[in-house]
Amino acid sequence: MSIISKSAIATGDGKFVIDHVTLGEPLEDEVVVKMKAAGLCHTDYDSLSWGKPVLMGHEGAGIVEKVGAGVNNLAKGDQVIFNWATPCMSCFQCQEGNQHICENNSPVVAGGNGYTPGHAHLEGTQWKGRPIERSFNIGTLSEYALVKASALVKVDDENLNFSAASIVSCGVMTGYGSVVNSARLKAGSSAVVLGCGGVGLNVINACAISGAASILAVDINPNKLELAKQFGATDVILADRTDTGLAQVAEKVKKMFDGRGADYAFECTAIPSLGAAPLAMIRNAGTAVQVSGIEEEITVDMRLFEWDKIYINPLYGKCRPEIDFPKLMRLYKKGDLKLDQMISREYQLEDLHQALDDMLQGKNAKGVIVFN
Repeated sequence: MSIISKSAIATGDGKFVIDHVTLGEPLEDEVVVKMKAAGLCHTDYDSLSWGKPVLMGHEGAGIVEKVGAGVNNLAKGDQVIFNWATPCMSCFQCQEGNQHICENNSPVVAGGNGYTPGHAHLEGTQWKGRPIERSFNIGTLSEYALVKASALVKVDDENLNFSAASIVSCGVMTGYGSVVNSARLKAGSSAVVLGCGGVGLNVINACAISGAASILAVDINPNKLELAKQFGATDVILADRTDTGLAQVAEKVKKMFDGRGADYAFECTAIPSLGAAPLAMIRNAGTAVQVSGIEEEITVDMRLFEWDKIYINPLYGKCRPEIDFPKLMRLYKKGDLKLDQMISREYQLEDLHQALDDMLQGKNAKGVIVFN
């Protein structure tokens, strides 16, 4: 029996509507999930302009409603977190341990624009009688979601906070993984974090969890710097909008760290002109991490690499969902991973316009849509 689901649908022209889609029965390897919460990020806003109708949302948590005949690891009633970078476990990259850049399923590496052709049958979700693509193959801004079983990670927790769980699968994983999986930050080291939005705060939190001795947060917004302190920043610098490439900040950073610079620097602003800025913040043989995923051509002064500096551009914090998500939830339950503090406000699906506006205006560290 099909399910009628109230959903947020990007119309492809910069706008969206709240309407109903129809979900069919899951195929052999698919699952229908009743959504409990869906996190919001800037990619959701970007999906409004992908030039085609898209069922929005790529972060979320919920409860399994139906499973396909071939699904053995999930059952009705299971609590799950969604994962948008679904590994196939058989391609070259998955075999190398790089599940986040799966050559067959990644909507970023393989298909682009949030959807991988062939990853999930389009006919399973329909709007106005026609198949509709799901953002990043999942489409979580909906009362129900039809996805591959491999896009879900089971969570065993009797008192699961679905709002907290819903934000794990993008910004939290990106920030935490960039520190722990990609940079492999060493305890006792120093770190600079450029930009204290949702991803930057998770980078700061991960640096603190990893035992960094000094965590310097940089932003142009004093309110975000106050938040940064709550997430573990030991020092802050209020940057000037006119500071080109954050050159003035770089000079302050060098002075703060024995004239050398920090051991690590993380760029979390998503501003193309700051793509190379973390290189200016680190010591020789230090590590600069471009976390925010800038995908534009920029000019880089190669002298910034002198000498032996490492620059990495990881995707999704090198996520291995079956390993990383349970680890993150354990850290949350222990009190180390500050998911509750990350969520500034919860909204109903009908209030999505307000939620996106609040995000774009920088009012929220993280907004979450909750489903009753």
